[in-house]
Amino acid sequence: MKPRNNATYFVLLGLTQNPKEQKVLFVIFLLFYIWAMVGNLLVVVIITISKTLNSPMYFFLASLSFIDLIYSSSITPRLISDLIIGEHTISFESCMTQLFIEHFLGGFEVSLLLVMAYDRYVAICKPLHYLVIMRQRVCVVLLIVSCFGGFLHSIIQLGTIYGLPFCGPNVIDHFMCDMYPLLKLVCMDTYVIGILVLANGGLICSTLFLLLLISYGVILHSLKNLSQEGRQKALQTCGSHITVVVCFFVPCIFLYVRPAKTLPIDKSLSVFYTVISPMLNPIIYSLRNSEIMNAMKKFWGKICQIK
Repeated sequence: MKPRNNATYFVLLGLTQNPKEQKVLFVIFLLFYIWAMVGNLLVVVIITISKTLNSPMYFFLASLSFIDLIYSSSITPRLISDLIIGEHTISFESCMTQLFIEHFLGGFEVSLLLVMAYDRYVAICKPLHYLVIMRQRVCVVLLIVSCFGGFLHSIIQLGTIYGLPFCGPNVIDHFMCDMYPLLKLVCMDTYVIGILVLANGGLICSTLFLLLLISYGVILHSLKNLSQEGRQKALQTCGSHITVVVCFFVPCIFLYVRPAKTLPIDKSLSVFYTVISPMLNPIIYSLRNSEIMNAMKKFWGKICQIK
């Protein structure tokens, strides 16, 4: 059932109205998007075909890269298109679809990052029981639970805003459809709704981030029991995870752990976790992981032999 409103489409103001800046941003974001696609796809392919990268850690890493592929593709192509073509309108249905996909994949990713932290905790703190605890069936269940968590979060967000009356201005000061910019266009008091959005988005994000910090604190405390080589390898792996966690969570917490209002910096922060973070993830994991680098060298070696 379609909500009661007069808005059949919205106008996205984008990042800038300056034509020269739009051309520069078009080139930059196009390169970012290409790298995000190539990098994440390469990680998925390498982990899938490699016989040495068959541990639960790489199963979750391939899943993260696959999520980043879809997540980046749900937002960045439209942003790039709007910058070069100048078409800034989006239908009501497309706006709600983008909102659902954005929060579904975002919720999926933050849940998966928590699962990956648990995987590292078991590997470092309970190494003798690692293969028993993190057996294949458990890994699949954890992935499904993470997916369901993202779906539930997104359904709540969409259900909160879908039935609201948009009967006033239809101009969104953003490059994508998101909760707080949309709430500004609702022609009713949104104070209570803003609290619900904060509870569903901000508090969940903050809680997961706190759990991640605690888990990595326990892991780092346990490193003293490892050998020098084991400690160095664990630090490299955990360092990659922590970097990805900070890059994704910090902007999200700043955007959603506050009253329902928009700030000028919001668009820049949104660019960071929707465009830049999916591009950085394969770089962070690949360059800091010797096993992935070795698998990539073997992969390219086989490709060159075929040619």
